[in-house]
Parts: sequence; C-alpha cells; structure tokens
Amino acid sequence: MRIEKVEGLLIGSDLLGANYVVRITTDTGIVGIGQSGTWGFPDATQKVVDQYATWLVGQDPLRIEFIQSYLYRMRPFRGNIVSGALSAIDIALWDIKGKHYQAPVWDLLGGKVRDKVRLHLLLAGGNPDEIRKNAKIAAEDGYTALKYDPLQAGYQDQSLARLIEGARDMAAAAREAVGLDVDLIFELHRKLTPMQGIAVAEALAEFRPLFIEDPIQIDSIVLQGELAKRFTFPLANGERMNTIWEFRDMLTAGGPQYVRPDLGVAGGITQVKKIAAVAESFHSALVTHNFQGPLITAAAIHVDVSITNFITQEFLALDESPRPADAVYRTACKRVGGYIPTPDCIGHGVTLDEEMLGKAQPVYMPTNSLVKLDGSPALAV
Repeated sequence: MRIEKVEGLLIGSDLLGANYVVRITTDTGIVGIGQSGTWGFPDATQKVVDQYATWLVGQDPLRIEFIQSYLYRMRPFRGNIVSGALSAIDIALWDIKGKHYQAPVWDLLGGKVRDKVRLHLLLAGGNPDEIRKNAKIAAEDGYTALKYDPLQAGYQDQSLARLIEGARDMAAAAREAVGLDVDLIFELHRKLTPMQGIAVAEALAEFRPLFIEDPIQIDSIVLQGELAKRFTFPLANGERMNTIWEFRDMLTAGGPQYVRPDLGVAGGITQVKKIAAVAESFHSALVTHNFQGPLITAAAIHVDVSITNFITQEFLALDESPRPADAVYRTACKRVGGYIPTPDCIGHGVTLDEEMLGKAQPVYMPTNSLVKLDGSPALAV
C-alpha cells in the first residue's frame, strides 16, 4: 500500500477560526483524515503540508513512526506551524492503519485500558449567576468534572484585590451549585503574571480544584516548574507545547503538574502517546487539550483508552450541538452522561460528510489581543 494523494481542507468555524484537516488517500482506496490544532494560522500549515506531500506520495502509510521522524527532521525548523501539519498527517495515518487492519486505533496502541473515558465539560458563563446555573445543569446531566475561566471581563485593568475577589466569586458559584462530588478545574488562559498567578491560585485553593490550568504564558518552560512548586495543588499546562522534549523539560523543572498536550499541535497520536509515557515516569497524568470539535476529540479518546495515567478528557458541548463546521463530521464517539464509552469502530471512527463539506467555508479568527486602559497590550490568551 502506498500514499497516492495528500489534500488540505479548510473547514469553516464561527468561533475558533478555520479548521485545517488533512485527507490522505492510498492506492488501495483507503482514506484517512486528521486535524491540525493551528487554527490561528491554517494557511501557513497548508504550506507546510504541501511541501510534506511531495515526499509523502509513494510512501507506505503504515510506517507511521518512520514518517513522523523523517518529517520532523526534514528541515531545520520547529514550532507549532510545523508540528500542526505533522500532527494532522499523523492522525490521518493512524486512521488509515486502523482501516487497513479493520481495528480501532486504541487497539493498535496497545489495547483497551478502560471501558469509558471520563469527561470534563467546558462550562459557559461570564458571571457567577451564569456559572451557578450552568454548573447545576451539567451536574444533573451526569458530568463529574467542569472547567471554566474564573476571571471576569475587565480583569486586565483590575486591582489585584478586585481580580482575586472576582475569581473567588466565580469559583464559589460552581462549588455551591455542585457540592463536593464534582471536580472543578479553573482555566486561566495564560492571562496573568507569575505574581498574580500565585495570588489568584492561593485564593482559589479553598474551592478544592482538581487543578489550575495555564496561569501564565508558556514563554519559559523553566518558569512553569518554578511556579508549580509554589502551588499547594496541581497545576496543568502544555496546550501550546509541541514536543516530548518540552514536556520532559517542564516536568523536570518540578512541581505537581498534569500534562495538557493538544493532539493537533503536539505530534498527533504518535507523539501524545509518548508524552503520556514521559508523564507516567514522573507520576503525572494526561489531560489532553481539546476544543476543536469531533475529530480531535475522537483522536484524543483513542489515546485516553490506551494509557494508564489518564485523568479526564476535555469536552466541548458543541460537539453535540455543532457549530456549522462541526456538522461536517460523523463520529463514533458518543457521550453517555459524563463519559464517552470506548468506541467500537474502525480507525478513529470519524468521517466527513461530503455534502456538508462544501457548505463549511473557512472563517478566519479575528485578532483577539486585549489592550489595557493605558494603551499597552495585555497578556495574550
């Protein structure tokens, strides 16, 4: 079997910018699809895939480890535009391999470790009342973990005292609504300085979070470890990181941390499985980043099913009430309460609706950097 064609598809989204999907066709007629996580710059990823395609055509698609290593070392440049292209290709190749062997991807990754995958819902709400209401609904629907941003609008210009009180009010709202039997995760979206992050984290500790995510920018991996040492409960980050070496460096730097790779930028299924193994050696758990819809969700589920050090899977309710772009996907991963049962499928279990594909025109994400009242840029999300 050989790769015959490599295509890039820009699929529209009304929230996150254009989704970039790679479709690989073999000379036997097997087709695999994979998605990139570089939704901010999909055209740049397309250019990388175009250059990869000139080498990929004619290759054996079952040699995934070889292809991963070759493409990563093809040219002397790194970054998530490159890793985003490689990730989409990798996910598509695993889809092909599953279809070739008539097996689910999780079976090819070592077999099933669990019968179902626990989810944490990305909870909507911009004020305590909305958070309280939505948290209660989610808990009643069966979710045992919820994640949301406790920083309120205008945080970039608030005094530290006001910033902390606003975050506490948001944290208290969900805890009051769901009690102690639902885990809460506080996502700070890299919005704070290290000193702000420590102060906010200390204030949120009373609400017993499962972890706090991304308090500061990922610019310094060493600083992530130093910050984690100051926390009295786990920190999680990594959605902007690209390689196993970055995750190793972060864990070596110390602190109680969960790893948060995104399959669309961290090397696809092949590399995220390795990242999970690196984390396991540090007694750390995997919590994959995921907010792009059914395809990345499915790829992540197959990794979750096949590893021992899994804790919970990020889940977007829009997977079930899709944005226009998500209507393109048909997926075997179906939620039951707060879990997705291990999918009984061939490949990763996601296909494209060709009729809908032509209607999902790309929508590019607008610039979203905040500016403070004094005219200076706030930390980007």
